[in-house]
Amino acid sequence: MIHGRYQGAAGRHAASLWSIIRALATPLLTLLVLATVVGPAFADGKGPATSASADTGFFDLVRTGGLIGGLIFALSLSMVYLMVEHLLSIRRGTLIPGELAEAVHQYLSERKIEDAKQQCSLQPCFLSNVLASGLAVIELGYRDVEKSMEDTATEQAARMFRKIEYLHLIGTLAPMLGLLGTVWGMITAFMEFEAKANPAVSELAPGIYRALVTTMLGLTVAVPAFAAFAIFRNRIDELVAEASLTAEYVFADYRRDQARRDRGRTKQERVDELPPKIPSVTRERGAQT
Repeated sequence: MIHGRYQGAAGRHAASLWSIIRALATPLLTLLVLATVVGPAFADGKGPATSASADTGFFDLVRTGGLIGGLIFALSLSMVYLMVEHLLSIRRGTLIPGELAEAVHQYLSERKIEDAKQQCSLQPCFLSNVLASGLAVIELGYRDVEKSMEDTATEQAARMFRKIEYLHLIGTLAPMLGLLGTVWGMITAFMEFEAKANPAVSELAPGIYRALVTTMLGLTVAVPAFAAFAIFRNRIDELVAEASLTAEYVFADYRRDQARRDRGRTKQERVDELPPKIPSVTRERGAQT
């Protein structure tokens, strides 16, 4: 028992530490990208809109996009991080471990409720949270168990949906930033008409080139972000439905036992409600009088 509690505390501590690391990863990556991509452009005392590069490499395009290109690239890194994190966390083995369901089902069959609760605390996941909520109200009957598990499953699913919403946010922000860079590039290009009476095409090309680069970068980030969001959303729907069916399987024997007890109790209540029989001796005496 002490060893199990120690493992549970260690697991919760590791989970909290991992959550802190994940929370700090995105802002640190953003600062690193801005320092490496946008910093050299300003270190020379020149803004990103003063010169265009003939190179068409990815990092050259990001540098050409300037500050907005750096922001879009930071969003792309955040997108990749979120996709990898969701691939590792939104999995059947992570959310619905098979050994957990079998262990809790066995404990329930043996009426070892406390052992079943401890097993859920040792393996924190989507299924364990659902089962633990049902075990917490198991003395109230299966109807309350089912209602508690449904509420917990809905809450846990909403949390996962909120996590993948960041992919949708990135897919929305990236093309908007690209459009902002496009508008700014076009403004810079047409300012040449005001500065010069008849500017050459070569003098207008850099501004238009930079404007189209930011649009391309924004769309490059938005397309996979929206695709990943749709895939993970469907994946969550599938796994939540499977977890609910697994929870019903875990409590199947308990449900059948309670149904048998309820049927037996109902028969006994019907017997108790029957009117008492009149003894035959009393009936005979009544007939004689």
